[in-house]
This record gives sequence, structure tokens and C-alpha cells, in this order.
Amino acid sequence: MDRRTQILEIVRRVAGKETAVGADESLFESGVLDSFGLQDLVTELEHVFDVNIPDSDLTPRKFDSIERIEAYLEEHGK
Repeated sequence: MDRRTQILEIVRRVAGKETAVGADESLFESGVLDSFGLQDLVTELEHVFDVNIPDSDLTPRKFDSIERIEAYLEEHGK
């Protein structure tokens, strides 16, 4: 499974619903996730991709879309 597919599965799991979201679509503006879901999303990303995401990065802007999450992981991942 490629990284983008894994991210989408995590978003669906955290959202608690099957969702069709475009790679560049805002997860927060579209209502897929809310600010409470951000922490759960980050926890899952840390677990699945074996990264440590500092509290200073916990902003919706950095994790607003599948593309942004993918870019973040590419930049900060192992």
C-alpha cells in the first residue's frame, strides 16, 4: 500500500466514516475532520509512519489535506 493510500485510510479511521476526499481538499473545511480529530490523526500518523510530530506542529494548516500530510511526512519522516 502506498503512502497516500495509508494516509487516506488513517483519515477515514479517525473520521469514523467512509469518505471520498480529494488529495488537495481541506479535511477541516469539508467537515471530514474537526479540531478534536487533529490529535487522533497525528497519533495515528506517528504510529503508522514511525515519526515524532512535535506539539509545535499540531496546527490544522499542516495537516489540512492528504497532500499536505504526505508532504509533511516526506519532509519529517525517516
